[in-house]
Amino acid sequence: MRILIAEDDLTSRKFLAKFLSQYGECDVTVDGLEALDAYLLALKENQPYDLICLDIMMPKVDGVKALKAIRDLEKQKGVKPENRAKVIMVTALAETQYVQHSFDIGCEAYAAKPVDTDKLVEVLKKLELIQ
Repeated sequence: MRILIAEDDLTSRKFLAKFLSQYGECDVTVDGLEALDAYLLALKENQPYDLICLDIMMPKVDGVKALKAIRDLEKQKGVKPENRAKVIMVTALAETQYVQHSFDIGCEAYAAKPVDTDKLVEVLKKLELIQ
């Protein structure tokens, strides 16, 4: 499984990379712009990401805008819904409108910080990314 982690907080970034690396190859970015660059490169190399973890609040391009750009690119490239990347929004925010907006755009799940690894594993199983 190919995993992209977009997280501006160093501690959260290291934690997610260490935890998720047991399930696949992780690429790590520090903002939404880098995440979009990594996503485009993966598409160009014909090795798309299976899972993308996007922090909602990031510098340059936030997670919600990055998610919208990713979903728009998938449409432009003709990626079938069942083949598109699974996206988990990661947030410390209690503001439900950001989370709801992310679901409207096309995220599959969200994880509140600090991330509960047991809940994250449940989500990965539900998304059929792991057994």
